[in-house]
Amino acid sequence: MATGRTHRPATRSRGIPEATVARLPLYLRALTALSERSVPTVSSEELATAAGVNSAKLRKDFSYLGSYGTRGVGYDVEYLVYQISRELGLTQDWPVVIVGIGNLGAALANYGGFASRGFRVAALIDADPAMAGKPVAGLPVKHTDELEAIIDDNGVSIGVIATPAGAAQQVCERLVAAGVTSILNFAPTVLSVPDGVDVRKVDLSIELQILAFHEQRKAGEEAMNDNDAPPAPAARAARRGKGPDGDVPAVMPA
Repeated sequence: MATGRTHRPATRSRGIPEATVARLPLYLRALTALSERSVPTVSSEELATAAGVNSAKLRKDFSYLGSYGTRGVGYDVEYLVYQISRELGLTQDWPVVIVGIGNLGAALANYGGFASRGFRVAALIDADPAMAGKPVAGLPVKHTDELEAIIDDNGVSIGVIATPAGAAQQVCERLVAAGVTSILNFAPTVLSVPDGVDVRKVDLSIELQILAFHEQRKAGEEAMNDNDAPPAPAARAARRGKGPDGDVPAVMPA
């Protein structure tokens, strides 16, 4: 049996802020790309740019890990990859179950990044009896009747919910009752969980709505800039010799 449920990341016990924890995967992604290019060291400025944060925030985040870099040299890329991976709990195998194997669930099952980042898809689960036994991403889909046994047999502590909104809360409660303590929720609904259970929500429609807001604001700024632009040369020429109200002055200059 896997032992994923008995080993938890040490971030909370070491007092690392949640905001820093949320940025560690960004640093790890940037560092992994550098490692794949065989780059030995990186400066805080270069790594911050690659991760999309400012360098002062990066140095503060790394201070929580006890990593300060070397003046004039920077940070050792391979050591930071190991250090952050260990802090995130990625140096061990985390079995994951995905519940809801529709289009989204199947896409998640086929995502190749799980294995390379310390996660193993232990089972795919769906409520539709017609799905039972069908292979998806090399795994046979299991019926939800087997949910609790699968979690227990594989030592699963992380569950992914990709069901319709109406089924998500019930699935969540079954996952928690079976021993799952961390949930990644793709269903468009807010889950209610007891203390000690962590939920991360991924809502693609909300992200698109936020992008729509920014697009609308940019369009409004462009319209304002167009209105504030100086008159074109032809318009300025047409205005010459006219009074402030646009009419020709009564007395023309000599």
